[in-house]
Amino acid sequence: MPVHPTVQAVTDRIISRSALTRSAYLERMDQARKQGPARAHLSCSGQAHAYAAAGEDQSTLATKGAGNLGIITAYNDMLSAHQPFETYPNAIKEAVREISGTAQVAGGVPAMCDGVTQGEAGMELSLFSRDAIAMGVGVALSHNVFDATVYLGVCDKIVPGLIIGAQVFGHLPAVFLPAGPMTSGISNDEKSEVRKKYAAGEIGRDELLKSEMAAYHGPGTCTFYGTANTNQMLMEFMGLHLPGSSFVNPGTDLRDALTREGAKRALGLSALGNDYTPVCDVLNEKAYVNGIVGLMATGGSTNLLIHLIAMARAGGVILDWQDFAELSDVVPLLSRVYPNGLADVNHFHAAGGLGFMIRELLGAGYLHPDTKTVTGEGIGSYIMEPFLDGGALTWREGSKESLNEQIVRPASKPFQETGGLARLTGNLGTGVMKVSAVAEENRIIEAPARIFHDQEEAKDAFKKGELTEDVVIVVRFQGPKANGMPELHSLTPFLSIMQGRGQKVALVTDGRMSGASGKIPSAIHVVPEALDGGPIAKLKDGDLVRVDAVTGDLEVLTDGFLDRDVVTADLSSYQSGTGRELFRLFRNNVNSADTGATVFGF
Repeated sequence: MPVHPTVQAVTDRIISRSALTRSAYLERMDQARKQGPARAHLSCSGQAHAYAAAGEDQSTLATKGAGNLGIITAYNDMLSAHQPFETYPNAIKEAVREISGTAQVAGGVPAMCDGVTQGEAGMELSLFSRDAIAMGVGVALSHNVFDATVYLGVCDKIVPGLIIGAQVFGHLPAVFLPAGPMTSGISNDEKSEVRKKYAAGEIGRDELLKSEMAAYHGPGTCTFYGTANTNQMLMEFMGLHLPGSSFVNPGTDLRDALTREGAKRALGLSALGNDYTPVCDVLNEKAYVNGIVGLMATGGSTNLLIHLIAMARAGGVILDWQDFAELSDVVPLLSRVYPNGLADVNHFHAAGGLGFMIRELLGAGYLHPDTKTVTGEGIGSYIMEPFLDGGALTWREGSKESLNEQIVRPASKPFQETGGLARLTGNLGTGVMKVSAVAEENRIIEAPARIFHDQEEAKDAFKKGELTEDVVIVVRFQGPKANGMPELHSLTPFLSIMQGRGQKVALVTDGRMSGASGKIPSAIHVVPEALDGGPIAKLKDGDLVRVDAVTGDLEVLTDGFLDRDVVTADLSSYQSGTGRELFRLFRNNVNSADTGATVFGF
């Protein structure tokens, strides 16, 4: 099947736009490859330092062996998604010894949870943690003693940060080893209903806590299709996971076998062998287009509209929101996983999962089949699924049919003809909306604005009974320069209540929403942000605003709106406490959301 003409046209435009930056990047990677790991060229003292704690691997390291694998880990035992990584390093070391290799934990990177910090001061550090993670990768690999790498990370900022760091060391092969989702607890829909009842004052905190702990109950990622699981999808669509490995639960024999095989595969891709596949060759323009197609077809997290841009720039690939919009216009929505539907990712995986979706998208011409992957066989190998045969890991062809068309459908019978995300633009600026979970009758909202400078003000207004009419809630001074662009997910329960009682309601913000958000039409990531003097800083209460996800309009209909002066806000509360002081440099130097909201000058 030839590649869809729009997919090809967008890819060609990205290649043309990225020609200079991509060629400069690849030249840097070629120079790094030619220099090779400095392990053998270290001084005797340097080598002694590098091998001192290697135990039984010391002599192998000193004589090179089959290569040395660097492990970058986001392990901590506070967060369910990353707790399983505790046992990975020893398993990886044992696995590569079987092929005469060695492995060392090169370094750890921070991993914070947006679920813990929602509505808290710590959320203002969340987006910036992505760049801090990338820096952590740089520090870990700066010793230049590794032939290949594996990355242990799952959640929201962790995978994008690891990808940025991996591309800076793009002359090295990289395999990403996931931990998988926790087993299913109470349904996400039931959890959402309990949250709405709590927001409405109908139940107490004890019942809310009981519900939340029944939902988040064990090791692994959350089971809804938010940013963490969107990251895992991307790693398959972009060729950095082993096929079918994203949504295998922690603590299973299959999960352990995939971890061991991933480590061996990474070392087998090094320049010491015949299958050298550096990550700079895997993550090219076509791979990023495949990732965007996967994002649209699955209705993934809006956070990736920022992260993918930042990730791509680290490899010299320049993406913009128009690329996403044009792909969304033609890529069909093939899955419904909460918050876009009732199923969780375990149900999605059982119904055919990513392998079935890749098969369908390839067959319909929406994916580039000829990308390089860690399998070395192109994206077509990702229709395979792993299983254990007598304890040995092998792959078989995945499902050719959906096992539940309420969860995943063939390309010939999509949930909707267009993808899950939309770009909105107009005199209010440019933003994005996750439309996959927004009912069609709620995709066009025209109502008076109510202006707030933080989410607590908006929640207080709701509690006081001030928000009883049709309204466009505007929460501004929430962009990356203002306060690190926190997610505003704590707005969701009361906005859902307003929508449920028949009000027409939309959200407009220069901040972010959680990847778990969906049912409320939300124009987010609005640029220019208020602190940059964007039009959002000229809005007043009562201005008539139109949020139209059908035509892509984000308009203020009140005459004279653009003639006003921009307002200012007291941002002093965002400057200190809970680590904010440490990220002042980031706030002062970050670029805009549509260019990745990063402090790096890629």
